[in-house]
Amino acid sequence: MSHLLSFTQRAARGGLWFGGALVLIAAIVIGIDVVMRKFLARSIGGADELAGYALAIGTVWSLGAALLDRAHIRIDSLYVRLPMGLRVALDFAGLLLFVGFFALVAWHGWGVVEQSWVAGSRSQSALETPTVIPQALWFLGLMAFLGTGAVIFLDALVALLRGDLGAVVGKIGTRSAEEEVEDEVRDLKARAARDERSIGGERP
Repeated sequence: MSHLLSFTQRAARGGLWFGGALVLIAAIVIGIDVVMRKFLARSIGGADELAGYALAIGTVWSLGAALLDRAHIRIDSLYVRLPMGLRVALDFAGLLLFVGFFALVAWHGWGVVEQSWVAGSRSQSALETPTVIPQALWFLGLMAFLGTGAVIFLDALVALLRGDLGAVVGKIGTRSAEEEVEDEVRDLKARAARDERSIGGERP
C-alpha cells in the first residue's frame, strides 16, 4: 500500500505542476494580448478561449494534490468539537461524497468527449480548436483525481482497520490550526536552511 500511495503522491504532484504551468502560460498569453491591444491595436486571437481551456484543465489536474494535502475548504466549526469516532465517520462520508460527485461529473463528461470525437466538433472561434483535445485532457485530469481519491480512501480504510483513528484523521480529516502552523514553521526552517547553504556556497 505504501508503494501505491507513494506513486499516487508523485503523480498528483506532477498533475499539480502541469495544471499550474497551464494557468501560468494562460496568464502570460493574456498579458501579451492585453499589451498588444493597447499599444499595437492588434490581438493574438483566441487568447480568452485558450485561457478557458487552461483554467478548466489546470483545475482538475490540481484536485488530486489538494486532496492529498487536505487543502480543500471544509467548514469545521462543529467538526472539531465532535468525538473522534464521529469525526472519522464524517471524514469517510465527506470523502465518498466529494469523490462521488466528481465521478458523476466524469461519467457525463465522457459522453461529451465521445460526442465531440464522433462529430468532429470544433470551437466556434478563429482558432477552430478540435474540442475533443481540451475535453480529453480535462477528462483525464478527472480520472487522475478519482484514482487519487480511491487510493486515499483505501489508505484511510487500512488505518481504520488497524484501529488507528488518529491516522485516519491525519489522512482524510480537516487540517487543524496547529497543523497549519507546523507546516508554516517547517517551510520557514527549510527556506532558512537553503539560504544558509546558498550563502555558504558563495563564500570564498
